[in-house]
Amino acid sequence: MTLVSVSSLTVRYSGATALDDVSLHLDRSEMVALIGANGAGKSTLVKVLSGLVAPASGQVTVNGRLAQVPEGREVFADLSVDDNLRLGGWRNGRRGRDTTAIYELLPALVPLRRRAAGTLSGGQQQMVAIGRALMGRPDVLVIDELSLGLAPLVVEALAGHLRDLHRDRGLTVLLIEQNARLALSLCSRAYVLEAGRIVLDGDAPVLARDERLTAAYLGGHYE
Repeated sequence: MTLVSVSSLTVRYSGATALDDVSLHLDRSEMVALIGANGAGKSTLVKVLSGLVAPASGQVTVNGRLAQVPEGREVFADLSVDDNLRLGGWRNGRRGRDTTAIYELLPALVPLRRRAAGTLSGGQQQMVAIGRALMGRPDVLVIDELSLGLAPLVVEALAGHLRDLHRDRGLTVLLIEQNARLALSLCSRAYVLEAGRIVLDGDAPVLARDERLTAAYLGGHYE
């Protein structure tokens, strides 16, 4: 079943085109990457999927609940980790604000649950942002720049959590990333966005051998 379908999407800001005739899809239980540099239009696509930006033309269909892990994490700095998580489930009623399942999925947050989220490291804040999104019980999880500003070892640990969620829960994920190496290692398929247009798409192993992508994003051959 297709959970996200984007067809011929065009978005403009004050006459400038941010997305130009973009089409992509995401099926249930897939993990798909959207790779692109700063300014390529990745975050604009996230805003359209989340209903924050209206397209100039084209069609966007989201079947089910979509939750977003925003670029830069955007935790509520003065609130505790537990309160940040609870905010993610506020639309689900009292039962939806039970954080037990999130601590089981992300046990590293357990000793931090009473800490103010703003005092945590970047990697810990990213875990809070992922947990907060999962509190909404989404059908599709959109992660905008998982690796942004984080050390490689932290990114590796977060990627492991994401693999586990996808494997154990069949979670459907759209990963928005500049880090092509990370995106291709995690996802089965990928799209490459440049200057608002999809310039490449296909299975991750195939794209990893594409000379245009390796030259632009991987600095040579990808293993």
